[in-house]
Amino acid sequence: MYYIVKTSKSFNQASTDLKEAIVRNGFGTLYVHDIGTTLRNKGIAFAEECKVFEVCNPKDAAKVLSVDMRLNMALPCRISVYTEKGETKIGLIKPVQMLSALSNDDALMQVAKKVEEKIIKMANESK
Repeated sequence: MYYIVKTSKSFNQASTDLKEAIVRNGFGTLYVHDIGTTLRNKGIAFAEECKVFEVCNPKDAAKVLSVDMRLNMALPCRISVYTEKGETKIGLIKPVQMLSALSNDDALMQVAKKVEEKIIKMANESK
């Protein structure tokens, strides 16, 4: 269900490269959650870095929502750049597996496959 790649890049460089890959692949970034900084700002001792990029292709999102509005709770897609024990990683939850747990609609699975290919490509381009 997870797709995770390791990179020799720094956390900051992988984050920058992911931003660029998102745009190159026709998606937009709705928001970036900087979880590591947020936790540290709340006084929690958290050594790792973690940014979660909420990404979306509006046309694909509209297709999904026109079939089943409840799936708004599964959108947008998220791609994370994070550190774990000194390694930088880029990861995501695969949309096909996630949506197949929520719907049996064939049209949705086609959209999910297309989106999954794109966001995996983004992760690979960023590593």
